[in-house]
Amino acid sequence: MNSSLVPISKLVKEPYSLILGYPKATKGELTKRHAELKKLGVTAVSFQGETILNNIHVLGKGYVGVVVLSKLHKKDVALKIRRIDSSRSEMKSEAKLLKLANKVNVGPKLIDSSKNFIIMDYVVGQKITDWVRELKGRGSAAKLKSIVRQVLEDCHTLDTIHLDHGELSYIHKHVIVGESPCIIDFESGSTNRRTSNVTSATQSIFIGSALSSVVKNIIKIPNKKKLIDPLKKYKHEQSRENFDQILKMLGLDKS
Repeated sequence: MNSSLVPISKLVKEPYSLILGYPKATKGELTKRHAELKKLGVTAVSFQGETILNNIHVLGKGYVGVVVLSKLHKKDVALKIRRIDSSRSEMKSEAKLLKLANKVNVGPKLIDSSKNFIIMDYVVGQKITDWVRELKGRGSAAKLKSIVRQVLEDCHTLDTIHLDHGELSYIHKHVIVGESPCIIDFESGSTNRRTSNVTSATQSIFIGSALSSVVKNIIKIPNKKKLIDPLKKYKHEQSRENFDQILKMLGLDKS
């Protein structure tokens, strides 16, 4: 984290109040949120990232919250702040889903949560599409295959615990690649619907997306018709055997 740290006491005032209570909060709500952050142990925020809200840089923005790089005591963390206009009344439910994913070593590690905030490990890396675009030179195909396989393995793991991420059709927004890939943002997750993590991610990476057009320049992508059959079979029965058939079709098996 760089030196431009903003102490949380300043978040109740403009321009930073826009982020603490995005898109607009009352003074009373901002005061409550400041007290909530203080109780969690968050000391400061560093406004950096590719997403810009009214000239303020943040790590990301979704339908439920805004994510900023923060300090929890001396540790760098990702802080998700519930939007004022969110359809969700609290963040505890999303935190429970992330905790469930963590039990099978998927997703950024949940550190703490409250009504309006989720604190999790800050994942250093690039969005998967940017990472793939920067792959060059010898060994790039092997690197790409390794990362994609890891992503799909995590997706299969989520399928086995009946946790549907819900947004992996837009995988370019939900996978960060650093030392290893990490699936992020479980705000649309559910344990109450049929899981489609592997099928959604596979289609997003290999079939008709901006990411797939980059991927196909590095590794050979099978004919769409060939891929549909194993995906259908897996959708019907999400077994390890059927998952392995998908990996084999994609040329990602270890044999």
